[in-house]
Amino acid sequence: MDLTIGQLARQSGVKVPTIRFYEQIGLLPPPPRSEGNQRRYGKAAAERLAFIRHARQLGFEVEAIRELLRLAAHPDAPCHDADALAARHLREVEARIERLTRLRDELKRMVEACHGGTAAECRVLQVVGDHGLCEVHEATATNPLPAGEGEAAGERQRP
Repeated sequence: MDLTIGQLARQSGVKVPTIRFYEQIGLLPPPPRSEGNQRRYGKAAAERLAFIRHARQLGFEVEAIRELLRLAAHPDAPCHDADALAARHLREVEARIERLTRLRDELKRMVEACHGGTAAECRVLQVVGDHGLCEVHEATATNPLPAGEGEAAGERQRP
């Protein structure tokens, strides 16, 4: 297997700029280059990129992926560290789900309490304007959503 970066991108479903980003931050080693200075990727790079892509789909952050790759490079080592990393990530996901569940419930209450009329009577605008009216006030004030969760789609994009 000898792939250009474009071929690797198509095969893996990872965009070219993202592949370059992974190289820049050291998740993918620099590939050999052709005589024309084109990046050339082999089977090992394609497998490593698939590993990285799947880890990202599972929500692992870059540093966690770096650690998982380090652990995967030692097949005879015990998997306790990988288990601990995944368990920590699971706890973070569960906490995020709990926060999102509270957020969903509050939004439902806001929408159900708003019965049309004028903006001056609008329960949605009242609650958004006065956080004290929010039933999840304490939970959201002390435990806000993680960075990026509260942003509109497309505002914060990772490579």
